[in-house]
Amino acid sequence: MTTVSPDDATARPVTPPTTPPTTSVRKVAVASGIGTTIEFYDFFIYGTAAALVFPTVFFPALGSTAGTVASFATFAVAFIARPAGAVLFGHFGDRIGRKRTLISTLLLMGISTFLIGLLPGAETIGVAAPIILVLLRFGQGFAVGGEWAGATLLTAEYAPAKRRGFYAMFPQLGPSAAFILSSATFLVTGAVFGDTNETFLNYGWRIPFLFSAVLVLIGLYMRLAIEETPVFREAVADAPAPAARRLPVLDAWHVQKREVLLAAGALASLFSLFYMGTAYLTSYGTKTLGFDRPFVLITGIIGAVVFGIAIALSAAYSDRVGRRRVILISCVVAVPWTLALFPILDTGSAGLYVLAMCVTLTIFGIAYGPTGALLPELFQTRFRYTGAGLGYNLAGVLGGAIPPLLAAPLTAAYGSIAVGVMLAALSVLSIGCTLKLTETKDVSMRA
Repeated sequence: MTTVSPDDATARPVTPPTTPPTTSVRKVAVASGIGTTIEFYDFFIYGTAAALVFPTVFFPALGSTAGTVASFATFAVAFIARPAGAVLFGHFGDRIGRKRTLISTLLLMGISTFLIGLLPGAETIGVAAPIILVLLRFGQGFAVGGEWAGATLLTAEYAPAKRRGFYAMFPQLGPSAAFILSSATFLVTGAVFGDTNETFLNYGWRIPFLFSAVLVLIGLYMRLAIEETPVFREAVADAPAPAARRLPVLDAWHVQKREVLLAAGALASLFSLFYMGTAYLTSYGTKTLGFDRPFVLITGIIGAVVFGIAIALSAAYSDRVGRRRVILISCVVAVPWTLALFPILDTGSAGLYVLAMCVTLTIFGIAYGPTGALLPELFQTRFRYTGAGLGYNLAGVLGGAIPPLLAAPLTAAYGSIAVGVMLAALSVLSIGCTLKLTETKDVSMRA
């Protein structure tokens, strides 16, 4: 809801900014896309390493199954951190601006990722290794919790109303590009150092993490070159005195709690498909199905290209038919697909594994494309960063943290079909929440 509540005592008429920004929407879109690519590259290399390397490096005493569960538990830590990051960075994003806050999230992500690349394994420093790993993973999640909302707001608030879905697509393409980049770096390092030897386990896997420092410098250059959004500048000019304002998180929860919770439920299916398709299926393909690491990584790259195309098409299409309808299509298709997914995988066919990865990530992409416009459109300007970030990152906990964590024990206890049932249940929840959301494509962002 972007219309101002009639009982909101802080609402005031909007006045235009005195100096229009000179930054073009295309420049903002590119900068946001590059920024989210870098942030998610850092995030995804952890997921790939959690599937392929971390059980051996950080949890060698636990054995294969328990080590994988422990590794994905550290992966899930980031999703727990994301709502906290959404609250903190959302506060500053709604108070001091989108641009400056996004620079902070990029730096935090880059430092956390670089330090993971330097972290000794359990054989060197013992139990301290997984503890420090968890802390650094928390830092990654904290940063991503503030990144997504700011990047999408930056483009959505600059974009023309009739093409908001199209322009908000660019930060949404970041995960696709990042997954290609992260899989490619592991593919190259594996080819150089060998997939199973001690050199790769000791040093080779660290290169993608250390390489993130270069990408962060590129991202900082791009973000420093753009201006604050005109919508935020208007809101600041029109805002009441700081003493009269509530904290953005309290404001968002008081005024639009329903939208926060419905957004979280509506996007749970999206998150479950994505992180199962990227992190868990990488592990399942190597450890359960016995495919070699290069094949699984190449499959991930193919899947990332496919879901990038799905994101672009669905985002543009949502400008015509609405965000809600496109997301609903994804959730409905996800129910039968998730039930069929693991029986298809368990045939052991390499071709069907590629198909399963591509279809799973395509269904994700159909919902993810319109989400970049939907969440900014749902919330009022004065707490939009916080509200959008909370909805998105609560969905991350529900759909991104829990399924990968439960998948291995569910498979061990009940067979792989239990994972499909869990994913289908999340998709049913998302259908119900999406139906309760209002359509947003024609709302004004200046409210």
